[in-house]
Amino acid sequence: MISKTLSTIFTLFILGTSAALLEGAKEQEATADKPVLKFDATPVSQGNSGVVTSYADIVEPVQEAVVSVYSTKIVAQRVPTDPLSQLFGGGSSRVQEKKEEGLGSGVIVSKDGYIITNNHVIEGADELSVLLPDDREYPATLIGSDPKTDIAVIKIDAKNLPTVTLTDSDMLRVGDVVFAMGNPLGVGQTVTMGIVSAKGRNKLGLLENVEGYEDFIQTDAAINMGNSGGALIDAKGRLVGINSAIVSNTRGNIGIGFAIPANLAEAIMHSLIDTGTVSRGYLGVSAESVTPEIAESLSLPDGMRGVAITDITPPDGPAAEAGLQRTDVIYAINDQQVTSLEDLRLLVAQSAPGTEVKLHLIRDGEKLVVPVLLGQRDELPNELLAGVAATPLSEDLRRQLNVDARVTGLVVTEVSVDSPYANRLLPNIVIVEINRTEVADVASARGQFKHGRNLLLVYYRGVYRYLTVQMD
Repeated sequence: MISKTLSTIFTLFILGTSAALLEGAKEQEATADKPVLKFDATPVSQGNSGVVTSYADIVEPVQEAVVSVYSTKIVAQRVPTDPLSQLFGGGSSRVQEKKEEGLGSGVIVSKDGYIITNNHVIEGADELSVLLPDDREYPATLIGSDPKTDIAVIKIDAKNLPTVTLTDSDMLRVGDVVFAMGNPLGVGQTVTMGIVSAKGRNKLGLLENVEGYEDFIQTDAAINMGNSGGALIDAKGRLVGINSAIVSNTRGNIGIGFAIPANLAEAIMHSLIDTGTVSRGYLGVSAESVTPEIAESLSLPDGMRGVAITDITPPDGPAAEAGLQRTDVIYAINDQQVTSLEDLRLLVAQSAPGTEVKLHLIRDGEKLVVPVLLGQRDELPNELLAGVAATPLSEDLRRQLNVDARVTGLVVTEVSVDSPYANRLLPNIVIVEINRTEVADVASARGQFKHGRNLLLVYYRGVYRYLTVQMD
């Protein structure tokens, strides 16, 4: 996304959710309130080669479905009324609102106006609009976004729109020809060509600040600022990825670009449309990738790769219920190979909560297959109420806040300005009881709230007091 205040070019974000393998070409059946998608899962190549003089017939139909996404954000900033006196520590200031405008790209996936783009293209926007290649412009509504995969879905009120055809991105091979489409630097719709340079890139750290899930397609097709959210298509003109990020030391393309696999984008899109959020599976283990040293200490077969469990957390979680143990080495999930901690995290997260998966593991030299019923990952483990984060009162926090040794409970660590409870709770308040029940951890505390009025006993600045919180 391009922003007038943007100082860096390093864009972000991804997970990876495999769609079911489709045989042949088909069009999804229409259902109420769901986008109708076109699919074609036939191989991009039949093994034949020949001289290709133009890709125009492949590119032109897709260009009609790749759009420009404009975002507007209202930013308040304090400016001095008298800059000269401000230099000498005096003077006054006022709040001034400023518009920040951004540009990205998007891909129309249904005739009734559903568009996939990147989360970082629309993040924080107060207004969104979409410009079609034929110069029609529409206001856009945000359906939902997922920072952990950098996928967002927006919608425009239009009918009979041109769309892309999706395909099974798992069938991509390194060396396949691909094209990147979008509106780089605002110059207008642009098509660049390259190949798939690598698959499954998951140790880039592009989503690190949101604890995201990476499973990038790497390509040398030129991707620049403004291409974010645009289409990566194969040599049959089918969508295989959503352009998302580049790595560069020159503030421009150097042939290292990344796209979110289409299978992931489609799965996240459906979840956002259906529920407004994304539910991910949860195993409940701490683990680390098997190194040669770990392999030797656990007497694993030569060349064994996998993930060694170091702890089972929590004690009543899915892994504990399934009987997993420390030093178990997981090397596959449902016959999909696990070679690193990133693989394990990705495969578990892309499975829906309540799904039974089969873990292939080695325990004390013996191969086992253990079924595990996945739980649901709490993406905001410290969120006590909407916009209110809390954590157990530790001894360090007790000393920092000068809290009496007899006080126990949860410390409110953050209250967002848009939280419905911002007028009732403040950072550093210790919540001792909720509805006359003592609280010790966030998970159990959440369960104490009920619909209607809730009574909280809190400790703040050396004083106990009661306050009420209304839950609608």
